[in-house]
Amino acid sequence: MLFLCGWYPSKVLPTNGDFIQRHAEAVNQLHKVTVIHIISDKNCTSKTLFSLQEINGVDTHIAYIKPSTNPLTKGLRFYKAFKHLLKNTPSFDIVHLHQLFPFGVFALYLKWFQKKKFIISEHWTGYFQPQVQKLSKLQVWFSKLICKKADRICPVSIELQNSMQKIGFNGQYTIVPNVVDTQLFKPVTIKSKQFTILHISNMVDEHKNVSGIINVIAQLLEHTTDFTLVLIGDHSKKYKTLADELGVSKYINFIDHIPHEDIVSHIQKSDVYISFSNYETWGIVMIEALACGVPVISTDTGIINELQLTDFCEIIPKKDEKALLTKLLTIQKSNFDSIEMHNFVKHNFSKEVIAEKFSEIYDKTIILSKTKS
Repeated sequence: MLFLCGWYPSKVLPTNGDFIQRHAEAVNQLHKVTVIHIISDKNCTSKTLFSLQEINGVDTHIAYIKPSTNPLTKGLRFYKAFKHLLKNTPSFDIVHLHQLFPFGVFALYLKWFQKKKFIISEHWTGYFQPQVQKLSKLQVWFSKLICKKADRICPVSIELQNSMQKIGFNGQYTIVPNVVDTQLFKPVTIKSKQFTILHISNMVDEHKNVSGIINVIAQLLEHTTDFTLVLIGDHSKKYKTLADELGVSKYINFIDHIPHEDIVSHIQKSDVYISFSNYETWGIVMIEALACGVPVISTDTGIINELQLTDFCEIIPKKDEKALLTKLLTIQKSNFDSIEMHNFVKHNFSKEVIAEKFSEIYDKTIILSKTKS
């Protein structure tokens, strides 16, 4: 099994592609997985540096490429790195591609020159409107070809599949969701004394609408002062100016980026998790919150919208601050069965469940290949 990745954990940023790592770790329970990953790194002192390491049991080959503004130079460096990594990779039966473009070009190479079947997992929000308008014609053309030649396309949600098909990315689709570590994310009985509202994200406002959350917090003050909002993510403190203007800074705990394994304690201590996103391919933190027995308030985006979990979740329209305020006020008075919430996640998104889903796809792909030959 070869995982071919566009994003994967590296020294550049610890959580680059951590959802891909979780897929790899899940599949590695049933199959031998080798990951190859190539990334530009401004800290790279030579044209290319190679690294082989074992990450949570998964053999991971990484090439760090010295950046270049010349697309031909950059492409050549990536190709040479790919060939080097491939030469040092153990034999494999199937390619599991993460990130359709540009790494799908390498998947095509393996299909055409080594007769390797490949499937695609896709997570990217860039296929949603309005971001899709930023795609170049060349990227769209190559992506359509990659999808056409893929043996299976596995977006993480129905919404993402629909968005990809609207662009013209035609192929055989099967939804396979993201992975939640249900041994790590589980309920605890100890909670914070104050009612704790949690939001974790990349803090990009046009995506996550963090400013809208802070606006609602200011309105919540008119009803109660016994609460804390915890914001976790890169540059969360950039919203402190807005919080100061609205007079709510002392009710908000701004926390910068932290490792994924440290997030669990913050979720476990919270009383509600909120996602106020304008768009979302999946929203893994929401499911991790459910695994910890924490209810979720979410806009009608991502996986929560598709699951329709009315017992555990409240779904509101995008940008509807009044609806978010109303749900925050009512959810404080609600009781939830944390064990039932955890078990739901375990039965649908655990490593074991996702590994079985992919394993079934691999088996069908390889059997079909043998039948055709």
